[in-house]
Amino acid sequence: MRLSRRVAVKRTRRAPFLARGKSCCVDSDKITKYLLNLNHPDGGPKAKFFLAGGFSLARPYQFATALIRHYEDNEPTKLSAHRLGGSKLVIEAPLPVPDGRQPRVRSVWRVPEGGRIAHFVTAYPLD
Repeated sequence: MRLSRRVAVKRTRRAPFLARGKSCCVDSDKITKYLLNLNHPDGGPKAKFFLAGGFSLARPYQFATALIRHYEDNEPTKLSAHRLGGSKLVIEAPLPVPDGRQPRVRSVWRVPEGGRIAHFVTAYPLD
């Protein structure tokens, strides 16, 4: 796995943090208000897992970068139509976490109709 991949950060009005790789992007709200938010009704159990692995609200860029690498370094295990249109891609592969482990994680991405950039939807542990 390449650890030197460059990721651009773009500040937008809607979300103050957006990480973007060559072919995908991660909205900051998905990280800070969902996947690392222990109080989120759906994200809480996921937050417990990812926080235990060493990801932190203080460093959302680190988690976004790991998710981008997860997408760009692995082949999709599933490809289907997304309920909102476009395509849904599922990646099931190890995700290196800051504490050194590499748990298997499923990440879900959506490519809008006619689009080329995959937008991060969610992630959760498989193990």
